[in-house]
Amino acid sequence: MSVSVFAPISIGNLSVGFDTLGLAISPIDGKLVGDIVRVEEASHNQFVLTGSHTSKLPDDENNIVWQSLLAFDQALEQSEQATVPIKITLEKNIPVSSGLGSSACSVVASLVALNEFYHRPFSDIQLLKLMGEQESAISGSLHYDNVAPCFLGGLQLMLNKQNQITQKLPVFEDVYWTIAYPDVEVSTKAAREILPDNYSRSTLIEFGQNLAGFIDASYRQDKTQAFNSIVDVVAEPHRTSLIPNFLESKSTLIEMGNLAVGISGSGPTLFAATDDLATAQASALWLNDHYLQSENGFVHICKADLIGARKI
Repeated sequence: MSVSVFAPISIGNLSVGFDTLGLAISPIDGKLVGDIVRVEEASHNQFVLTGSHTSKLPDDENNIVWQSLLAFDQALEQSEQATVPIKITLEKNIPVSSGLGSSACSVVASLVALNEFYHRPFSDIQLLKLMGEQESAISGSLHYDNVAPCFLGGLQLMLNKQNQITQKLPVFEDVYWTIAYPDVEVSTKAAREILPDNYSRSTLIEFGQNLAGFIDASYRQDKTQAFNSIVDVVAEPHRTSLIPNFLESKSTLIEMGNLAVGISGSGPTLFAATDDLATAQASALWLNDHYLQSENGFVHICKADLIGARKI
């Protein structure tokens, strides 16, 4: 028996919701941009690394996929369930430190595949907690804004409650999310360390107003209010120095008619949102010519991925 699971990329923070919002996305051309993990029974536990973005990843027990296997086995043992030797294969199809939830994709695909292989011994909330623990080992802190949308799909609001970590929000299904990865490495740890330890009262008030306004508008499907609320007062002012040409690109993309432009997760990937396909296509062409730093960069026009991780 073997099980293969695909986990999609995601936009963490969505500018307006630092560590609080995350959106799963998939390219409109049908490409599976994310990670694929295959689990099959074997004579002994083993890990195989393949895919287009393997050069910066360990191919041994230090890989997060192997660590996820060990954590899953431990959870099975703690619940007095038997384990069997596993061969687990990661097909890594997105770069690390991209701002697209790379480590979350690996963790989510691994744990969902293992759960399916063992005929779903764990609930979604149990899996999500395992995912958060494993992803935090890479990012340096516990936050669910990539693993939750990657796992459950759509737009997720983090609640950080014991029995409800996240809540799915309504999405604007006609909005295109153009993403551009320039091939500049920005580690999540470095992007978090550059942030200040304290924020002013006025910044906290503005953050709360923007987030509340976005959530309210999402439920009412008020696109104007929602995208006017996508303003990052927490991270973007400090992280732009880590991302070449971000501010210039943002200004141009807004002039081209995009509803909002921001940093995806910790960067360096940029996102631009519009409800007009022609604008998205023009933005993609411009980003390809002016934002990418090498031939290893990429641009995709996406929509919200409402499914999340799934067997393939």
